Amino acid sequence: MNHSLYSADRATHLKIVVVALVAATAIAGIGITARFNAGEAYAQTDRIQVIKAGKPVMVTKTDQSVVR
Repeated sequence: MNHSLYSADRATHLKIVVVALVAATAIAGIGITARFNAGEAYAQTDRIQVIKAGKPVMVTKTDQSVVR
């Protein structure tokens, strides 16, 4: 019994491709259903509040005041 993928026959390669395709489809399906269910649980019922920007400020590394 050889455990190398290089020397495997055509049927073994086909089995690996089929298993990978089934696993990818299952993971995608679980992800889609989880996303749809999460949308219902975390839906916002209130309106979104808009915050307006204030005056610009200057940030420095020291506590000294800036003279302009």
